[in-house]
Amino acid sequence: MADTNSLKEQKPQISPIKGKLSWLWSEYSVIIAFIIIFIAASVLSPRFLDMNNQLNILMQVSIIGIVALGMTIVMLSGGIDLSVGSVLVLVGVVTVLALNATGSIWIAVLTAFIVGSIAGFLNGIMVAKGRIASFIATLGMMAAARSIALYIAEGGSISGEVSGFTAIANNNLWIFDYPIIIFLIMTVLVYILMHKTRFGRHVYAIGSNEKAALLSAIRVDRIKIGVYSLAGLLVSIAAIIETSRLNSISSSSSGVQYELDAIAAVIIGGTRMTGGRGKIIGTFFGVLILGILNNMMNLMNVSPHLQGFVKGLIIIIAVVFQKRE
Repeated sequence: MADTNSLKEQKPQISPIKGKLSWLWSEYSVIIAFIIIFIAASVLSPRFLDMNNQLNILMQVSIIGIVALGMTIVMLSGGIDLSVGSVLVLVGVVTVLALNATGSIWIAVLTAFIVGSIAGFLNGIMVAKGRIASFIATLGMMAAARSIALYIAEGGSISGEVSGFTAIANNNLWIFDYPIIIFLIMTVLVYILMHKTRFGRHVYAIGSNEKAALLSAIRVDRIKIGVYSLAGLLVSIAAIIETSRLNSISSSSSGVQYELDAIAAVIIGGTRMTGGRGKIIGTFFGVLILGILNNMMNLMNVSPHLQGFVKGLIIIIAVVFQKRE
């Protein structure tokens, strides 16, 4: 008994204040980081706080933000999707073709949803039924989707012939452009899906422990297919905005490195690469952090060739902090 008591006495005690601070950092680190970066940006550049600049940041991150929401769902399930940029450009090319062929914006939008969902569904089938690692499956889709887009567009750009299509990305409600509103709506809907529904709970369960999820009678294959299909649908929404902005899409340059930006936003937002832990609100702030950093580098005339280095460094730092939690 004496030995047992001495062992108990030797056990280090964590002070309530330190424990509280640790919990706050664990739960709200991305929000704290956002506040720090926002304040730093405000100090470094007086132009940063200009309302037009703030709206410009939101506008710039809206497309990547929507893609990142889908990436979050995939990564929460324990997977990854490297095909988002290529699928986006493929959806954009097919959407413009449908728009020009029918003259109907609604048919073009519906076509975008179908193509994006099918691409995501195929990713899900390869991962769930084919037992192919998500990295390999989506890498293959990345190459295939880009190749098909380049073939259809003959390596160039395709322009829309229906002027009303540009209203999707270029009109506004009060001071907010439609892409910003769509991004905010998608964030709320995905938040509800992932945190308030059975589907969301099952995604978290699969990401935490797939074998335990199987033993709990969760239909893992169906959930995985649903996850990738939903990610594809969100990519199609982003593709519609991207295409509508200039009423055209470039098969060679559109969507390039979107997967890097989306993954960076998700990791910065606190979602673990191994799955099972993360929050949609974290991704939202992760996207904003990337947007502020990009904006600051532009305001400070940092070479665009170095911006990728900064993003890569941020990803590494975020993963290091995750490992320490």
